[in-house]
Amino acid sequence: MKHPHRELFPLTLIVLLLFVMQARAQNNVVPAWNHRQCAVALTYDDGLNVHLDKVIPVLDSLGLKGTFYVPCNSSSLEKRLPEWKSIAAHGHELGNHTLFHPCNGKSKSRDWVKPEYDLDTYTIARILDEIRLSNTMLNAIDGKTKRTFAYTCDDRIVEGVSYVDSIRNDFVGARGVVPGMNQMNNTDLFDIRSYMIDRQSGEELIELVKTAKTEGALVVFLFHGVGGGHAINVELAEHNKLLRYLKNNEQDIWVAPLVEISSHIREFQHSQSGQNVLKK
Repeated sequence: MKHPHRELFPLTLIVLLLFVMQARAQNNVVPAWNHRQCAVALTYDDGLNVHLDKVIPVLDSLGLKGTFYVPCNSSSLEKRLPEWKSIAAHGHELGNHTLFHPCNGKSKSRDWVKPEYDLDTYTIARILDEIRLSNTMLNAIDGKTKRTFAYTCDDRIVEGVSYVDSIRNDFVGARGVVPGMNQMNNTDLFDIRSYMIDRQSGEELIELVKTAKTEGALVVFLFHGVGGGHAINVELAEHNKLLRYLKNNEQDIWVAPLVEISSHIREFQHSQSGQNVLKK
């Protein structure tokens, strides 16, 4: 006669092993955003003097790093090249924002767009040459080969065709201007959402971060002027409220240049796609 407990033993052992394996898997799970609840990318467009004069000193004093999208025809880049080179050496990203910051002019009734830099008159070859030459120039400044791109005026159509797919091998990711949170598993790295900041209060900026924490997401801030320097502007005191909140909550919030965060997302998505293939 078989002992009933002997028949149960193999089943019990299997259940126990499955429990141990599940527990180990849970212990090995790495929180999505570099061991934080959410991620924040501070991005600044157009290579302005106020970025060097007002933004960098505060970022550096708090140990925070940002991404600066600098068109290569920026007068600030021309006149203050050693300072831009220095901020890159200290961990800030110099992002690609083309050579001449072309935008659709006539087709979108933008009188401020110079005729020679009107995307309506560009060819695909011209915009790609401009973007890639900008990469070469930025590499000469910071020595880096990986960076992100920011669409100028969020315009992506040239000669009736999107150039986005043509630059996927040139960058880790690309930032647009459509507002929204970015989730780790489904963000299109060449359509990263961002919040353009124009005269919002520090409290409003902080609320966006709190939303990112709740949703476990990446929030990207898009600044132009900070305390002046551009028609699209946020007051320096309000900007600095956000930075102090980020510093005071750095145990929960990963603040990093967009190139680092985009690389992290890319690695995560690649690992997930690999697991899906194995499941099949």
